[in-house]
Amino acid sequence: MAGGLLGGLAGRAVLVTGSSRGIGLGIARAFAAAGADLHMLAEDDGIFEAAERLGARGHRADITRTADLEAVAQEIAHLDVLVNNAGLELVTPLDDPSAENELRFRRVVEINVTGTFLATRAFAPKLSHGGRIINTASIWSRTAEPLFGAYVASKHAVIGLTKTFAKELGPRGINVNAVCPGWVRTDASLRSLRAMAERTGRPEDDLLREIVAVQALPSIVEKRRGEPI
Repeated sequence: MAGGLLGGLAGRAVLVTGSSRGIGLGIARAFAAAGADLHMLAEDDGIFEAAERLGARGHRADITRTADLEAVAQEIAHLDVLVNNAGLELVTPLDDPSAENELRFRRVVEINVTGTFLATRAFAPKLSHGGRIINTASIWSRTAEPLFGAYVASKHAVIGLTKTFAKELGPRGINVNAVCPGWVRTDASLRSLRAMAERTGRPEDDLLREIVAVQALPSIVEKRRGEPI
C-alpha cells in the first residue's frame, strides 16, 4: 500500500484498542493490509479470533484496569502507533432517575474518558520520537444529541485529552490527533438506534435519517452513513 492512505507502515508496530469488532476491527484490517506489525486489544475473548484472522497478536484487557494494561505493556517491546479506539455508547436520558441509568452514565465515562487516559499512560512509554497516537472521538465531539449525554460529554472530553496529550508528548516528538467519525453501522450503533426508537416511539429509519443529516458536514453533498472497512 505504499503511497496509499496507510502507506509506509510495513513493519511498523501498531496497537489498536477496542478492535474485536466494529470500527476498531475495520481500523485493524487497514493496518494489517498495510503490512503493520499489528497488536489488537479488547476486553472480550473474540479478540483472539479476530487477531488470528488478520495475522496479528491479540491481547485481552479491560482498559479501565491499570493492572490489565500494564500486563499487556510488558508483552510489547515497542510501538510506532497507538490507536485509542475502545469506547462505549449507551442511551442515558436526563429524565431517567433509575440507578441503572446512573450506572450506564458512569460506565460510558469510565471507558471513554478514563480508559483513554489509562491506555495512553500505559502505552505512551512504548513510543519513541516520530510515534503517533490517534484517539477515536466522534462527530458528537463537535455537536450533541438528545438522550446521549454521557457519550456526547465523554467524546468532548476525548478531544480535551487529545489536546493535552499533544502538549505533554510533543516535546518527545510524539504526534497526537483525534478522528471524529459520524454514524457507522456497527452492532453498538444499531443497539443505540434501537434504544432511541424504543424510547421515542419513532421508527429507526426516521431517526437514522435525522442523525445522518445532523452529522453530515455542510460540504458533503451525499450524506451517506458509514460502514466498517
